[in-house]
Amino acid sequence: MTTTDDNTAARPRRYLLLLLVALVAIAVDLATKEWALAAFNPGESVDVIGSFLQFTLVFNTGAAFSLGTGYTWVFTIIASIVVLAIAYIGWRVRSVWWGVTLGLMMGGAAGNLVDRFFRDPAPLHGAVVDFIRLPNWPVFNIADSCVVVGACLVVALTFKGLNLDGTMAADEDTAKADKGTENPDADGEGSKDA
Repeated sequence: MTTTDDNTAARPRRYLLLLLVALVAIAVDLATKEWALAAFNPGESVDVIGSFLQFTLVFNTGAAFSLGTGYTWVFTIIASIVVLAIAYIGWRVRSVWWGVTLGLMMGGAAGNLVDRFFRDPAPLHGAVVDFIRLPNWPVFNIADSCVVVGACLVVALTFKGLNLDGTMAADEDTAKADKGTENPDADGEGSKDA
């Protein structure tokens, strides 16, 4: 067993962390949506920080930027697949950062999925409640924010070289290079010093 394998085995799984982050994201998303539904009329805008941040209640049956409004059921299926994929991949997570990242993405996707399953006009065709408005940006919600932050973290962690199991990609490359110098080539001409 290599040192990298030993380090991975010593790290606890972070699946519970992933689920906890996802559940918090879902709870905050649903609570803020219910608040927006109770506090505002559809289309009403309220300045929070001047015109920079406003609350505007809208219902989105499409994807981001209200694209594909006639294909709500497709986005419901896609979001369901994303949640299930993250739940499956999550078993491999031993990194705290990856646990938080995938938890945010799972919670965000699931938050909007709840709307698509249970809100009007019909199951699988429900409209997502959006209420946060920034200049030159479509209205969004907490779930959307979780997905975007999670996606940014995926990019950052990937560039940093942090694997799901908490090891660094550079450490794996070094271990592979070291292993390659210890094993002779198939034709027997390689050496440990090569």
